[in-house]
Amino acid sequence: MVIRVEHELHTRRKGRNAGVGLLLVGFIAIVFGLTVVKVLQLDNIRQFETFDHAPRPQLVPETEVGQ
Repeated sequence: MVIRVEHELHTRRKGRNAGVGLLLVGFIAIVFGLTVVKVLQLDNIRQFETFDHAPRPQLVPETEVGQ
């Protein structure tokens, strides 16, 4: 089997694949960074549990339960 020189089409595809890969890594970094910032801004970690939009009795403060 003869080893042939790579066609110019393959060279262009490698460049495009590298560009798409860099965009994907950049998007993942942005999402991860926003997640870290959001979690670090919380005063109490229990606040993170309240964002699920479902009523849960264990999250209601004790003063509201008796009323």
